[in-house]
Formats: sequence, C-alpha cells, structure tokens
Amino acid sequence: MSRPRDAAATKAALLDAATKLFGERGFDRTTVRDIASLAGVNQALLFRYYGSKDALFATVLATQSRELLEDSPAEHLLRNVLLRMMEEKPRPEDHPLYAVLRSSHHDSAAEVVRRQLGEEYARALSSLTDAADAELRADLVLAWVVGIGVLRSVFGKQPLADADASTVAALVTRASSVLLEHTDTG
Repeated sequence: MSRPRDAAATKAALLDAATKLFGERGFDRTTVRDIASLAGVNQALLFRYYGSKDALFATVLATQSRELLEDSPAEHLLRNVLLRMMEEKPRPEDHPLYAVLRSSHHDSAAEVVRRQLGEEYARALSSLTDAADAELRADLVLAWVVGIGVLRSVFGKQPLADADASTVAALVTRASSVLLEHTDTG
C-alpha cells in the first residue's frame, strides 16, 4: 500500500532541507542526495519540483530575501537585517547571508546572489534617499553589510565577532543615514 502523495508537503520539505543545508555547508558542499535525505524523499522529486540544485538554491535565497523584505519597512530594513544576521546563536538557515557567504565562489550561486539579493535589497534601500545616485548609495550600504557578515561570521574578527548586535546595528544605521537619509536610526 503506497502512501498518498502530497506535492505541496514534499516541495516544502525539500525547501526546508535545502535552506538548512545551504546555510550550513554552502552550495558546493550540499548534495542533492543530502537534501532529499533530510527531506525524507527520493532525490528525483527535487528535480521534478525544482528542476535543478541551482534552481532550488535560487528559490531558497529568493524565499529568505522576500521574507526579510516583507517583514521590514524599508526604513527599518538595514537594522533588522543586521540584527537577524548577528543573533547570539544564529542558525544558518535563518539568514540568506550565510548561504551567500558559503557559496559566493560558485558561478551560478554568485549570479543568484547578484540577482536575488542585490536587486531586491538595493531597490528597497535605494528608496531611502532622494539623491540622484540612490542605487550606488544602496550598493555601498549592501557592501558594508556583507563585509560585516564576512568579518563577523567567517573570520571571527574581534571585536566585531563578539560585539553586541544592537550596538553594531545602531552604529551602522546611524552612519548609513548619511547615504540613505530616510533610514530610521532609532
């Protein structure tokens, strides 16, 4: 007797497993077999529902990015991203930056990062200034956030690695308000 199929549950299980593994291991060290195993399904279903590992990675980043963007009005986005990224015991699956940092050397992963994270976050952040070079200003702030993530989580650079998240977020948002004047610094 076979169990009934539930495509939505299977897709969700694959997405959850991929989110966890990409965050922990990065793109290259995560296999289709590992994702399917963690999801408790046959790996052929990953290809049926997502087409490829690259497409699943893009879906993971897009989903996480969309959630962060939807949870935060633009003027609070920078602070909220920083706080979430610097949680006391962050779970890699909770923030797309971890998957990005562990996968950015992979060509297709880097393209997904540029397309999904770069464009969506840059659009939200560029709305925080009336300056003619709004996109450049947003990219500068994004570069700073990625740099903070690299120094803190990849290199463990002190004192940043152990700094209080709310202190870092307050300093960064205050300084960023020079470029993005409509950023909430409170």
